[in-house]
Amino acid sequence: MFGPGALQEFQPNQFGRRVLVVGSRAPSRIAPLLEILNRGGVVCTHYAISGEPTVEMVSRGAEEARKSESDFVIGFGGGSAIDAGKAIAALVNNPGDVFDYLEVIGKSKPLVHPPLPCVAIPTTAGTGAEVTRNSVIASPEYRVKVSLRSPLMLPRLALVDPELTKDLPSPLTASTGMDALTQLIEPYVSIRATPITDALCLDGMKRAARSLRRVCSAADDLDARTDMSLASLYSGMALANAGLGAVHGFAAAIGGMFSAPHGAICAALLAPVIRVNIDALQQRQPKCEALARYHDVARLLTGNHDAKLMDAVDWVSHLRDDLKIPRLTAYGITRADVSSVCEKAAAASSMKGNPIALSPEELQSILTEAL
Repeated sequence: MFGPGALQEFQPNQFGRRVLVVGSRAPSRIAPLLEILNRGGVVCTHYAISGEPTVEMVSRGAEEARKSESDFVIGFGGGSAIDAGKAIAALVNNPGDVFDYLEVIGKSKPLVHPPLPCVAIPTTAGTGAEVTRNSVIASPEYRVKVSLRSPLMLPRLALVDPELTKDLPSPLTASTGMDALTQLIEPYVSIRATPITDALCLDGMKRAARSLRRVCSAADDLDARTDMSLASLYSGMALANAGLGAVHGFAAAIGGMFSAPHGAICAALLAPVIRVNIDALQQRQPKCEALARYHDVARLLTGNHDAKLMDAVDWVSHLRDDLKIPRLTAYGITRADVSSVCEKAAAASSMKGNPIALSPEELQSILTEAL
């Protein structure tokens, strides 16, 4: 379901009579949803989360859902709330603990039973988590972020109402919007790109290019909010089917090691990654289709049909600065961390979609430029 006012069309009782709502600690943030649940005669248990979901957080949430005998789960909020909701819905019906199913630090077992029905309702325009089949979960113990992944985890319903993003503060609007833009560019140049994901990425980039600045300066611009909500939705569909690239490879490593918002990490890294990718492709694979695709990116972002490859880098850099998104040093990352971050980033699953394999020196160049 998509469009302004879509929340008012939601009929929750089609999923059950008892629901676990995973969302913000502030009651005012989930009040519009609670009103609809009450109207539909659905008993609600609110499981409040703060920050990105952790292993402990989703384990406790699954226990809460069992205790309240919830029939379904709603993730209501940003990507963190939606990822937590998807993970909780999966764990409720499956034996063992979360480490049985986690990638990298767990046993990577497939889910045995279908999750509880999950409804994803984003209140930000950035992650596209409402249409992906994984949850990104942090493990403070291992200092990493990893995925709980299964085709069964795709939400039963994605309800995207741009009006729910109108109260989002400008800094959060900016960083989540940069995440959406990154998730449109990376699948478009990915080695796994398809004609279907191309169509989503091209239209999404056009919408983000014309509306991201607008939506940060005019919070009540519903047309711009709608553009960004649709761009975010497209980005989730695109990354789920075409993969990502070096920006998200770095983001996976940095997000596990430092307390930094995912969207801000992507914003700091996007221009350096585009620059280094273009340089590497020109030097080693000058006939690669990805270079033509980066030309498309430059034309779409700048609105100039004669744009040069590096115009994409300049446009993204200026946008990041205009939106006042800080460099990575703001989150405690220093030159002393470059080697360890690059080592972890090189092993991240998102790196597999990058249009060209990058050398350790190229990875270090990217991260150093983003500091």
